[in-house]
Amino acid sequence: MSAATPIQALGTKIGQEVLLEGWLYNRRSSGKLEFLQVRDGSGTVQCVAAKADLPEPIFARCAAVTQESALRVRGLVREDRRAPSGVELTLTDLEIVAESRDYPITPKEHGTPFLLDHRHLWIRSQRQHAILRIRHTLVDACRSFLNREGFTLADAPIFTPNACEGTTTLFETQYFDEKAYLTQSGQLYNEATAMAFGKTYCFGPTFRAEKSKTRRHLIEFWMVEPEMAYANLDDVMALIERFVEAIVGRVLEERAEELKVLGRDTSALARVHPPFPRLPYNEAARILKDRGLPFEWGSDFGGTDETVLTEGFDRPFFVHRFPAAVKAFYMKRDPEDDRLSLSCDLLAPEGYGEIVGGGQREDDYDTLVSRIQEQELPMEAFTWYLDLRRFGSVPHSGFGMGIERALTWICGIEHLRETIPFPRLLNRLKP
Repeated sequence: MSAATPIQALGTKIGQEVLLEGWLYNRRSSGKLEFLQVRDGSGTVQCVAAKADLPEPIFARCAAVTQESALRVRGLVREDRRAPSGVELTLTDLEIVAESRDYPITPKEHGTPFLLDHRHLWIRSQRQHAILRIRHTLVDACRSFLNREGFTLADAPIFTPNACEGTTTLFETQYFDEKAYLTQSGQLYNEATAMAFGKTYCFGPTFRAEKSKTRRHLIEFWMVEPEMAYANLDDVMALIERFVEAIVGRVLEERAEELKVLGRDTSALARVHPPFPRLPYNEAARILKDRGLPFEWGSDFGGTDETVLTEGFDRPFFVHRFPAAVKAFYMKRDPEDDRLSLSCDLLAPEGYGEIVGGGQREDDYDTLVSRIQEQELPMEAFTWYLDLRRFGSVPHSGFGMGIERALTWICGIEHLRETIPFPRLLNRLKP
């Protein structure tokens, strides 16, 4: 059997007969012509079957084939600039590999709960396909940028003995004869690897037991988390600027068609170039009060607060030096105001809010011991972490970016549940 040609490569096969292996995305008929939309994962192409040019059994199969049936089709590639793929296939043969009957997701409108129940099939649709291909490019862009910048990938464990982002959102599990938790972040382990390699990152799933139903929260999500030795808050904000510019630029360069499918206004993404505006927390709090929000100094931002703050910004911007009380125990205090931390959040414009959180870590042993005691955390769980301050401690900084939040903004979509193949939500564990 001759090898199948990927649909994305058909532009190089003009005038040749090719074999395609895929599934029927859609079909329409005009009596003597059948128009079959065939997808194979790399793209979709229209195959035209003419009754006058085909043996009757083949045309009959073309006229009867059902949505999402698995197919092998042969045909002649011809250029058609009106077609989304730039080519069409004049069909010469069709084999039904496996029939699909009563496919539940039809061209009519379906509610979100129904589509989430059928997420394993929903990801075959054009819109979901576009989002997940952009995700693929975004993930690769994150890794490529950090690799070029001299970071070493050193992934952190999923099972941990301690909290990283507070104890209220931990998933507890049994680890043989002791308790363990699903990781909230790989950052503490990143600090250890940064002390070994200088610049490292981890990239993996993280878990937060947050009883939240907002459009910005998932129970399980993916984070990329770089960490740098000998780096302060300004260093990490500069890194974030270069990082975000690079990954957005890569998506614009490689995924223009997918962004078009989503109806994304790419002019908003084309403005993502440093320097990004930098807004002190104190100024952000004043803006929120001036705009009539019931925001009190010392509070963390909620979704509405972040949305309001993005008004007036045409590119991502930093809010920095949050109150220490709303940040994790490991965040270093501002030497000019002990109430504040050397922390930063990067907020995406257009109402999307926080996509990156980072800052400078506390590098003093005695100070870190005090912070752990103040928050009544189990000291024995952090013995290894404190060792990093006993044996060659240096100023160090890092950040974490949630892939799904960043992708929601880049794609210009409403809810981040579409940005991961199988979302885990407050009331959804299946499929």
